[in-house]
Amino acid sequence: MLDIKIDEQEVKQLYLEKLQEKLKEIESELVFWDSKELMRRTCMSWNFIQKEFFFDPEFPKYKVGKKWVFPANECKDFLLNWVRRHPQ
Repeated sequence: MLDIKIDEQEVKQLYLEKLQEKLKEIESELVFWDSKELMRRTCMSWNFIQKEFFFDPEFPKYKVGKKWVFPANECKDFLLNWVRRHPQ
């Protein structure tokens, strides 16, 4: 007879580590965000984004044809700094 014991904490830890790796991998795949992705990532409406930081000269944005694109990593950095400046 076989007796198998599984350390549930160890399994949970391994699962969470692998999940975190995959999330980072998926997140790093996007080079640019479009306006819909920017709204999704920030949980903000387009009107709020335009009112609060879209026209900030430091906000990284490029117009390609009729479409705005936002470099993902630069936007993340900007948004983290922006929110720190607005602690309300």
